[in-house]
Amino acid sequence: MGKIISFANQKGGVGKTTSAVNVAASLGILGYRTLLVDLDPQGNTTSGVGVAKKGLPRTIKEVLLDDIPTMDAVMETHYENLWLLPAHISLAGVEFDLFDEEDSEYILKKKLDELRPEFDYIILDCPPSLGMLTINALAASDGVVVPMQCEFYALEGLSQLMITISRIRQLYNKDLTVTGILITMNNNRLLLSTQVTRELKKHYDDKLFHTQISRNVKLSEAPGFGMPVYYHDKRSKGAVEYLSVARELTDRI
Repeated sequence: MGKIISFANQKGGVGKTTSAVNVAASLGILGYRTLLVDLDPQGNTTSGVGVAKKGLPRTIKEVLLDDIPTMDAVMETHYENLWLLPAHISLAGVEFDLFDEEDSEYILKKKLDELRPEFDYIILDCPPSLGMLTINALAASDGVVVPMQCEFYALEGLSQLMITISRIRQLYNKDLTVTGILITMNNNRLLLSTQVTRELKKHYDDKLFHTQISRNVKLSEAPGFGMPVYYHDKRSKGAVEYLSVARELTDRI
């Protein structure tokens, strides 16, 4: 049965989508059948694996609201062992629509449980908020990965997110665990990065991924080509680091 892992952080611009896309692609490269689920109305995960958002007949919105079979909206990507459940901007209104549904916090869980036998890993890219879509994602997940930048505002946001995860565990998903905290956009030459990493180790040492994601030109370029970084340049630092994170994720799970 496949494991469901959310990539979540209520703060935007922390490398969440980049991490979800590249960890999912790396799991595929390692031989795991992997489904990437785009839960962000911006649809950057969808375009990040080369799928045009415009004119998609079936997306995560139709799965959540129109009760279509979940597998009917799943698309095969051009990349090894990687499938996509896409999103486009119409997902923005779903937050409000979900409030009217019975057991609204568990709708995504019911849909994704149908797919567990089909995939080894189901990776959810959550929106940068703590609304109904993120609550649904965490209620459905076995674990959550928290990508975060090495800056003090991100450190403050992490404390709030940990409180929220604890609350979700109490209310909706007693089995939810923090799979790990992933440091992104790191620059070891900056004193600030070193200081924030030191603080994280002090409070969350057992949760930190050993691999940190460095700032990397190829990693920034890859989404513009609709590619995970490994397929853009498999020798790049970003590709090597995300493969390492994927291996560590499988160990942690």
